[in-house]
Amino acid sequence: MQGLICLVCGLMLWLGLQVSPADAMTNEAYLRGDRLTREAVQAAKKGDLFTAEKIWSDLIDEFPGNPALWSNRGNTRASMNNFDEALADLNEAVRLAPDEVDPYFNRGAILEQKQQFKAAIDDYDKAIELDPNEAIAYHNRGNAYGSLGNWSQAVKDYKKATELDPRFAWAAESYALALYQNGDIEKGIQRMKSVVRKYPLFADARVGLTAMLWGNKQFGEAESNWVSANGLDKRYKDLDWIRNIRRFPPTVADNLDSFLHLN
Repeated sequence: MQGLICLVCGLMLWLGLQVSPADAMTNEAYLRGDRLTREAVQAAKKGDLFTAEKIWSDLIDEFPGNPALWSNRGNTRASMNNFDEALADLNEAVRLAPDEVDPYFNRGAILEQKQQFKAAIDDYDKAIELDPNEAIAYHNRGNAYGSLGNWSQAVKDYKKATELDPRFAWAAESYALALYQNGDIEKGIQRMKSVVRKYPLFADARVGLTAMLWGNKQFGEAESNWVSANGLDKRYKDLDWIRNIRRFPPTVADNLDSFLHLN
């Protein structure tokens, strides 16, 4: 499953987190830092990651004891696929703010991208310990357990994520996929159908449902869902992307492989 890296979560850290005495600032410096933080977040949202990274770096030079800045630069670098540099930034954020949740699940997502799944689980465990109601941490831990082949635990984590946040579409979809992979075929399909009904333009769920239905020999319905999904995102024809980047569960990926080779 895909890890979730939050590019904007550090904004609240900048506004509310205590920094080291060496980084004590005047009101003018605080307001300027707040303004630049917002500019960096907006740049990242627009896809201008180079500008965002530069703003974070400039702010880190001025306020090296503020963990939000390290966390946000790490997230930005992860979005640029600079995972080693991103990990170094998140390590510093965790060192500076060991009792904050965000750096742990952001670092966990980067560790997932580096396929260090056991280390990622350790970070998600810590995030859940600090905030047992953090749905993203449960979801991402489910991703890591799934990548290690522990689908029973993945089912539990995804289920918990959906209970904590019923509007978390990715968690609802991941739960359905994991149920299917874990052998609960009918329940997985029914869950995925519910996701598609609620989010009809959710391409990932449409493709997942296509593969699940095809594997269950519901060929006509599988074809129908593929027609709806194929126009939304062309990446789903790339099986290497499906298996190694998107990381569909193996049974679902195999079913999709079978479907695509017959179509």
